[in-house]
Amino acid sequence: MAGHSKWANIQHRKGRQDAARSKMFSKFSKEITVAAKMGDPDPDKNPRLRLAVKEAKSQSMPKDNIERAIKKAIGGDADAYEEIRYEGYGPNGVAVIVETMTDNRNRTASNVRSIFAKNGGNLGETGSVGFMFDRMGQIVYPAKIGSVDAVMEAAIDAGASDVESSDDEHVIWCEFEDVNEVSTALEAALGESESTKLVWKPQTTTELDLDGMQKLMKLIDALEDDDDVQTVTANFEASDAVMEQL
Repeated sequence: MAGHSKWANIQHRKGRQDAARSKMFSKFSKEITVAAKMGDPDPDKNPRLRLAVKEAKSQSMPKDNIERAIKKAIGGDADAYEEIRYEGYGPNGVAVIVETMTDNRNRTASNVRSIFAKNGGNLGETGSVGFMFDRMGQIVYPAKIGSVDAVMEAAIDAGASDVESSDDEHVIWCEFEDVNEVSTALEAALGESESTKLVWKPQTTTELDLDGMQKLMKLIDALEDDDDVQTVTANFEASDAVMEQL
């Protein structure tokens, strides 16, 4: 079991601070609709939909919005979205994975390529940086939920593979195919999580100074601002001093 992860903390804090609420809800709605369309519209019978609804609720998305997104799939009037992953390098050689959901692959490819080029990055081929990340389930609880030992014990019993605890939170990791079972077991032991989702966890990270972080954040912000982009992940880390100056 590993110690404190700056990467997880930075990613979590960044998302909370910078995500524009309406845009964030729009991305959640798209994921919920696609998940409901691909499987059963009942979250209890559809693991992907259950995860999407859970994550939307954790970010305070209104219940009406969630139900509307599911009904859109049931009604058959949902747009036909294609999921495409883009990979490339940002400033200072930081590896970046961009997950998109689009109804126009040419538009999305053009936009993503342009954003990389304008912000000191290079879009690569699929697989060019993916091998540097592991697809994992990430379950986050606030630190107040329990002691490090109590959370560690609950995580082990639930079948998790790793726990990283800090003063702010407990980040519990599991194999991506086990996320529903592990999160359900953790809910029974610890209650509702703060966040449960599938993420790309970097195997190694690149340490950035203030200038490097500012350049990378410009790229990430531009990507996240695109309506077709669902998630952006990069293998960077920075000291607390650098983060405070951002």
